[in-house]
Amino acid sequence: MEQPEDMASLSEFDSLAGSIPATKVEITDPFHLGPLLPLVCVMYTQGMENKQWREFGRTEVIDNTLNPDFVRKFIVDYFFEEKQNLRFDLYDVDSKSPDLSKHDFLGQAFCTLGEIVGSPGSRLEKPLTIGAFSLNSRTGKPMPAVSNGGVPGKKCGTIILSAEELSNCRDVATMQFCANKLDKKDFFGKSDPFLVFYRSNEDGTFTICHKTEVMKNTLNPVWQTFSIPVRALCNGDYDRTIKVEVYDWDRDGSHACKTGTCRVFCQCQLSNHNPSPLTPGSPLTKLPFVFKVTLLSFAVESECTFLDYIKGGTQINFTVAIDFTASNGNPSQSTSLHYMSPYQLNAYALALTAVGEIIQHYDSDKMFPALGFGAKLPPDGRVSHEFPLNGNQENPSCCGIDGILEAYHRSLRTVQLYGPTNFAPVVTHVARNAAAVQDGSQYSVLLIITDGVISDMAQTKEAIVNAAKLPMSIIIVGVGQAEFDAMVELDGDDVRISSRGKLAERDIVQFVPFRDYVDRTGNHVLSMARLARDVLAEIPDQLVSYMKAQGIRPRPPPAAPTHSPSQSPARTPPASPLHTHI
Repeated sequence: MEQPEDMASLSEFDSLAGSIPATKVEITDPFHLGPLLPLVCVMYTQGMENKQWREFGRTEVIDNTLNPDFVRKFIVDYFFEEKQNLRFDLYDVDSKSPDLSKHDFLGQAFCTLGEIVGSPGSRLEKPLTIGAFSLNSRTGKPMPAVSNGGVPGKKCGTIILSAEELSNCRDVATMQFCANKLDKKDFFGKSDPFLVFYRSNEDGTFTICHKTEVMKNTLNPVWQTFSIPVRALCNGDYDRTIKVEVYDWDRDGSHACKTGTCRVFCQCQLSNHNPSPLTPGSPLTKLPFVFKVTLLSFAVESECTFLDYIKGGTQINFTVAIDFTASNGNPSQSTSLHYMSPYQLNAYALALTAVGEIIQHYDSDKMFPALGFGAKLPPDGRVSHEFPLNGNQENPSCCGIDGILEAYHRSLRTVQLYGPTNFAPVVTHVARNAAAVQDGSQYSVLLIITDGVISDMAQTKEAIVNAAKLPMSIIIVGVGQAEFDAMVELDGDDVRISSRGKLAERDIVQFVPFRDYVDRTGNHVLSMARLARDVLAEIPDQLVSYMKAQGIRPRPPPAAPTHSPSQSPARTPPASPLHTHI
């Protein structure tokens, strides 16, 4: 049974992905089953807007095996900031027809791509069950699976899903050059030389890929060390020619006085770890001077990615902090931002759920600290800007996103909304925990949901500057109609935040106003998916930037467990009507 041609080009989950750069991962799916059957696995992705399942691809058919391990893999774009729902359907193949309704449905499994990636070693085991539907032979739409003879909910084997980032030449070259006896080009001085690097194209042309800084008034320049991705330098082809040209800088920008050209092979550079001369090529033979460009140092390292750290066991510790100031309004009134409607979630719960549903898969114990600020606490009415929503001062962690929501609703019934709006205490709280573990095994993410103008701006800026040295990031979601100009300042996208003359080492804050994501049609699923995408999109780069600054390399991924024949996991055969081939 061949894969339909119109399915072969599908590589995106939804148009919402747009042009956002993605990491491509390869999904492998062996099974543990009962009967000896010719089997095929079909993977579906779910549209973010219409929630409809769309066939992504099919494996090859494997005959007569208890534990099929398919050769054909599924290569998908991975977005940390999105909830990418996947479905895997298994069929017993009865003919060569591509129509799935003509084959026997054996079982299915549901998960998210983040769930696979976030599992230990990026390896996830899921039970195969006879789901609630199969495919209608006439319409191709879901229908009750019992029509195929199965029993809904019955387990019929295990699917093992693993994800691996595709290798795409992640090497980074770091090098330094100097030159001697350059030609004097300036009338009143010497020369202002700089180097220009070009990579060769398949048609023999060259494309510029790097320029060094200009060294003023010297004939013997020593340029600063620089790093460049090998894929940018030679597109990952170590035998490709690299052209290096030496220019004299001109104030008018023309830089027309070329002092020389030399061509080298990237392979020669990579194989020579000692300082080596790069002598000029043929373009210099007609010139009346001789000079030398020397490679002083050269090193190649593999660039580490977010998935390298996650696969090596780095856990993301998620903490939420909720604004309980009086400006939110009386929670018992429908005009309040904290109003608990029996029909829909309020803005706080929507933002928490949107972000939490994605980030929860990167924390193995699913225990998340949940804090409140700006409320009077019983029994004495003490104002607190760092109180646990579950009431446990020793352990503010809640079990899963549902546990946070439950603690949030309980707090609304027990505390008195007050003020002011202070962020520094919760930022310091998470920073204290992040400071305790700085070996790369943990990275903290703080989600602050607030309605008001910040009251302790100076203290918060100082707390963020101090936190920028630690393994943590901060997400701020502003709900309501207040002015959030101060939040934009904290974001630091345009101007890096500073405190007492000290600049933050990294930009660790991302702010978005909730009102920008309110869908007037009432489609909260799509609007919250966009919210999660935008607030989480910077987390992977922020995590990697911290690890790189600290010189922390990813740990080796844990070894996958092996099952000997005598230790094979228990296999439950599907219902007897599905035993069509024995």
